[in-house]
Amino acid sequence: MAKRETSLRFQPSGGTRTTQVPTGKKQRLTIERLANDGRGIGFVEGRTWFVAGSLAGEDVEARVLGAHGKVVEARAERVFQASPLRRPAPCKHFGRCGGCSVQHMPHDEQLALKQRMLAEQLSRVAGVEPEEWAAPLVGDEYAYRRRARIAVRWDAKGKRLDVGFRAASSQDIIAIEECPVLVQALQPIMTALPGMLRRLNKPQALGHVELFSGSANAVLLRHTAPLATQDLETLKAFCDSHGAQLWLHGEGEPQPVDPAAQLGYELGPWNLALVYRPGDFVQVNAQVNQAMIEQALSWLAPRSDERVLDLFCGLGNFALPLAQIAREVVAVEGVDVMVRRAADNAASNGLHNVTFHQADLSQPLDKASWAAEGFSAVLLDPPRDGAFEAVGKLAKLGAERLVYVSCNPATLARDTVELIRQGYRLKRAGILDMFPQTAHVEAMALFEAGK
Repeated sequence: MAKRETSLRFQPSGGTRTTQVPTGKKQRLTIERLANDGRGIGFVEGRTWFVAGSLAGEDVEARVLGAHGKVVEARAERVFQASPLRRPAPCKHFGRCGGCSVQHMPHDEQLALKQRMLAEQLSRVAGVEPEEWAAPLVGDEYAYRRRARIAVRWDAKGKRLDVGFRAASSQDIIAIEECPVLVQALQPIMTALPGMLRRLNKPQALGHVELFSGSANAVLLRHTAPLATQDLETLKAFCDSHGAQLWLHGEGEPQPVDPAAQLGYELGPWNLALVYRPGDFVQVNAQVNQAMIEQALSWLAPRSDERVLDLFCGLGNFALPLAQIAREVVAVEGVDVMVRRAADNAASNGLHNVTFHQADLSQPLDKASWAAEGFSAVLLDPPRDGAFEAVGKLAKLGAERLVYVSCNPATLARDTVELIRQGYRLKRAGILDMFPQTAHVEAMALFEAGK
């Protein structure tokens, strides 16, 4: 008997292979609710669509950006029936630029979305709600961003230099003439930058450009090959005309063209000046950063006789204001160069009751020599990965109060589980609107040792 050919080895175990939704396809659908990242959610033929630029209750036409199994990522391109909440996006690049994803949403709705995201993570992951919800910390909706990275790419085929911001869900570069979230001091530089870069003789040598505003304005150029003398002169003249420092980043660390140039920012209420260099972490929203420090100090309430621990201290953004109140501050950071920078900042501001240490903050800290005396209070401001190992032995250090500043509600909720296990209770929590017009959530939480 002839063997029957079934070809089953070419089929998925579930039977017939599901046809993927092609990129670029347009689909009309109704948005039923919002996801935590601000995208609308709709359902078509058993698939879940996440549609950027849409609001709950809207009837939209969406263009597919990518599909994975039953999940389709898309962007709203037409709105047939708009939500009463929809507002015109102030930026003409909205929907194409990947920077601001919720400009079409009123600011109070943006805050409500972020509040829901934080509350959901704490409830779902940690099974808790704070005893008190704090009001959101907010600043200006626009003109808040004091740092920005500009994408630059030489198109050899088209013989042109693309300058702008990355597109949403793409590596494409969107030409930007103005950016309403940049601080006003950087707007003229942003507008004139593309034209200047296109006049350079060797645009192929350009990597990216970063803009900074603080105690001075600065332009950092990343270059992948030595700059021609004439191009360097063009860059210097451009920065001189805009009253900005020029920094170059080739091999090694970024360096200022003028060796005396310094970048920094001030913390006015504490009469502090912090120096940094391009590549260092700096909060991009000066207004909310100041309000965040004020709230952290208020919640932590350090006394003049207490020893306080600051984890993930960076440049000393929290440690230096803390040192003006507490008897002693121990500040710990994982990056050695930041430890040196923070120590220099303390010395230049005349603060001698704060010491800085380098440590691997992905490991338990209770065995460190600087932890032996214990602490009354702890402040930590970890990156997106959170601080699971760092919080693992905090109760052994004797801390009565702990303020956790988070840039990721998911890892904050995960670490909350561990803190509760150690006997802490979640006293207070609230969002920090560090990035208006985006769905990015920052938060602050106060934990107190259980009675």
